[in-house]
Amino acid sequence: MKANDTKKLWWVAAGAGAIMAARAAIRNLGAYDFNHKVVLITGGSRGLGLVMARQLAEEGARLVLCARDEFELEDARMELAGNGADVLVQKCDVTVAQEVNDMVTNVQNEFGPIDVLINNAGIIHAGPVAEMNLQDFEEAINTHYWGPVHTIMAVLPSMKARGGGLILNVSSIGGKISVPHLVPYSASKFALTGLSEGLRAELKKYNINVTTATPGLIQTGSPRHAFVKGQHKQEYALFKIIDSSPLTSMSAEATAKKILDALRFGDAEVTTTLPAKLAALLHGLSPEFMTNVFGMVNKLLPGEGGIGNKRAKGYESETALSESFLTERTQEAAQRNNEL
Repeated sequence: MKANDTKKLWWVAAGAGAIMAARAAIRNLGAYDFNHKVVLITGGSRGLGLVMARQLAEEGARLVLCARDEFELEDARMELAGNGADVLVQKCDVTVAQEVNDMVTNVQNEFGPIDVLINNAGIIHAGPVAEMNLQDFEEAINTHYWGPVHTIMAVLPSMKARGGGLILNVSSIGGKISVPHLVPYSASKFALTGLSEGLRAELKKYNINVTTATPGLIQTGSPRHAFVKGQHKQEYALFKIIDSSPLTSMSAEATAKKILDALRFGDAEVTTTLPAKLAALLHGLSPEFMTNVFGMVNKLLPGEGGIGNKRAKGYESETALSESFLTERTQEAAQRNNEL
């Protein structure tokens, strides 16, 4: 290569680098500052919600955590407050509209108006769809759809009156692509994704920005709280192994950072993990191809039988395999993130 050609390449590379740096600088100028902002996190007592709370606390946010278990909430409060965070906890079942309205009123009276709402509360039912019943679907839709509807409608008047706010809805890659043996979960997350995208379009005129997170698998330690049906021990072991593998999942800390960055920059959507991004791409190109692939995957999954449509929690389904070296990351995450 001639000297002049080499110089041209260097100039092109330098120019591209300068453009990227300028774009990053402009993006950073518009970043939301969480310092002193009141941030409500549903399902904030453990798992991803608690990890996001830790990261927001480091940025000076005033935290409000709500969940159904007051003991988990107190553990989370003690940890965060012990590290200097300004934190309020509220026992609340987000599937009950009146509890949500009362909780938001309490927060506004004690902490002030809610600047940022993070809808993170979740529930998982794992097993063959033939072993699911109406209760499983109702629990999923009440938690993943009606819960966010209740919280959003409760904070919306105040955000509109103040002329702005942020809303983050934590859906899932399962809310873009329906996954075998997680049908109630996926169906309800689809509903949340649709709600979130519609709200983003409608609420922009009030300067209220809505971000949808569709993460892939996250090493939070949460599988132990899943409801498992059918061949529940096999089902749980497989779920926990896939959740723990670095090839298929991402740490809760890295996931939380990506999601919160999308929120601060006002992004419409954020998807984490390479498998989730690839699956979303292929599904967008050919839904039929992806459903055929999942049909083949389904043949390899544990079948019906076992405890049938009865259900067990993940921690009731432990085996030597589910507690082996293959699941170390998930087990360590459970200890870190108040899942035990």
